[in-house]
Amino acid sequence: MTALASQPTPRMEAPADAAPALPAAGSSFYTAMRLLPAAQRDAMYAVYAFCRAVDDVADDGGAREVRAAELDRWRADIDALYAGRPVPRTQPLVGPVRQFGLRREDFQAVIDGMAMDAEADIVAPDSATLDLYCDRVASAVGRLSVRIFGLSEEPGIKLAHHLGRALQLTNILRDIDEDAERGRLYLPAEPLAGIGLSHPTPETALAHPRLGEVCARLAEEAQAHYDAAWAIMDREPRRATKAPRIMGAAYHLILVGLRRRGWAAPRARVKPGKLALIGVLLRHAIV
Repeated sequence: MTALASQPTPRMEAPADAAPALPAAGSSFYTAMRLLPAAQRDAMYAVYAFCRAVDDVADDGGAREVRAAELDRWRADIDALYAGRPVPRTQPLVGPVRQFGLRREDFQAVIDGMAMDAEADIVAPDSATLDLYCDRVASAVGRLSVRIFGLSEEPGIKLAHHLGRALQLTNILRDIDEDAERGRLYLPAEPLAGIGLSHPTPETALAHPRLGEVCARLAEEAQAHYDAAWAIMDREPRRATKAPRIMGAAYHLILVGLRRRGWAAPRARVKPGKLALIGVLLRHAIV
């Protein structure tokens, strides 16, 4: 799932022309969006609703052929949006696409990423496939977002690359047990093979006594992406990077908590405390 869509909201069936779904009040994404000017905030809500909708198809959309067909309908609806024929469920994206120059290929990349989950349960992808997955479900969302935030093109694309991967790898490390219950394992094949798991299942990987080595290696990769993202944001205007600073700092608290907790079972859920999140806001919300 996307880092954006992974923020909890009540799941419910809604009509195609319903108001966009919003992230849960109190989540880092909700707070970051609420601090944006109205036009940017509304655009981010529309992008969030799109991500949530296609993520729900990939995760809970029924049989695989049903999920594939629905994602194909989303692809067609995005194409129609850019052809000037928006359907009701893409109507909230009309204004953001026009005002912020959001690109069709980024929406389609998000759908392609969801299709990777819908087509088959991902189990120990090779590193190139995992990176492609992270690009589609996270960095593509970042590319949409940085245009809304107002970053210039080159640093914005680089920030989307690094921060998207940082957030998604953090998601993967946080959710290894929940993903295993779905039959998924996003830890990469190469380091798993390095501890003797050439054809792992989620169960064998999570039970392996050297699982921590694989998780620690992925955590180091995530940290490198956070570092690169902060280096970019430090060179850009704070007003344009306020939202990604809050998101990045809040998610980094999760990574720090995971590394402190360790990887041995039973793995308690890591969630930043309120005081730590208030600290993030005090450092990054005021421009």
